[in-house]
Amino acid sequence: MMDRRHCYKDLLPLVVLVANECNNTGLFTLFKAATLQGMSNYVFVTYAYSVALLVLLPVTFFYRRSRVVPPLSFSILSKIALLGVIGSSSQILGYAGIRYSSPTLSSAISNLTPAFTFMLAVICRMEKIAVKRRTTQAKILGSIISILGAFVVTFYKGQSIIIADNSPSIQLPQSNGILTSVDRNWVIGGLLLTACNILLTVWFVYQVEILKEFPDELTMVFFYNLCAAIVASIIGLLGEKNSSAWKIRPDISLISIVCTGIFNKFLSSAIYAWGIHLKGPVYVAMFKPLSIVIAVAMGVMFLGDSLYVGSIIGATIISIGFYTVMWGKATEQKEEEEEEENVGSQESSITENIPLLQSYITVNSTKKIDGNV
Repeated sequence: MMDRRHCYKDLLPLVVLVANECNNTGLFTLFKAATLQGMSNYVFVTYAYSVALLVLLPVTFFYRRSRVVPPLSFSILSKIALLGVIGSSSQILGYAGIRYSSPTLSSAISNLTPAFTFMLAVICRMEKIAVKRRTTQAKILGSIISILGAFVVTFYKGQSIIIADNSPSIQLPQSNGILTSVDRNWVIGGLLLTACNILLTVWFVYQVEILKEFPDELTMVFFYNLCAAIVASIIGLLGEKNSSAWKIRPDISLISIVCTGIFNKFLSSAIYAWGIHLKGPVYVAMFKPLSIVIAVAMGVMFLGDSLYVGSIIGATIISIGFYTVMWGKATEQKEEEEEEENVGSQESSITENIPLLQSYITVNSTKKIDGNV
């Protein structure tokens, strides 16, 4: 029984979230390939949410008919609608950032998410802070290191380590200096991706509050996608003036939209909601740094992206910060479990001694009564 519980609470989330990051990074690479052929990111986000909504509609309907689920209230729907605004805004900024830069930079900047999530969880009192404890010091120091690493990735490009032939990406002048290596598109992309990950952090933490009141992940994901599709449609119509951009040809653009709608907006959102409900927002965010290795490999192999010194240095700094935060988190959790075990053992020993104490009192009372008699 304990083995099955351990598998569900520890092993299964680990495997599923690692696979989910591989899935998302592959979809980002597919999106970048589609944008290189002229697809609008506004159109892409709108259609992807719409595809997810079409898939979720029958799934949610049969799910709610076959199970006892909590009732929906206006308060819950309002919170889910706000979650949709936050999520769709994050996605629009993120895909615009990938269009300006690359999936590799997106994965590098996403390493900020654990640090941002930890800081927001502290503000919302979901994480404990004790400045004198080494675990807290590790989490704070790791967060600062991760942010510094993101600045390095964004503002320093450096020389190319790998230059792919027939690269479709923009060729940049190479230099050893920091200031002369800054490319306008790269910096814009980095800033957009940073804003995306800040909103993603809010998206993670806000789900905790919703799932406390409404513990039904699939229904929440359905209404989230509904609200996100409406917001994305409004922003898309305002941002994309070219009517021909809304006509999708049966090529890589259509493949990217359908795959992203099913495997990212639907499946990945459901996995995130499940993981947050089971393990918390900081645990889910800790898997983001895994995407950098996948993105670098896919970008170089399939998109002809060049690999730069700045990306390697920045990603290394971010990873050091990330694992510092995770060490602090894991050590803190282990200490809390040990404290709970000690308290539990003390309570059980007290409980075991109570019958002996009662029998002693009973015997003495009987003797006194007999003596009086």
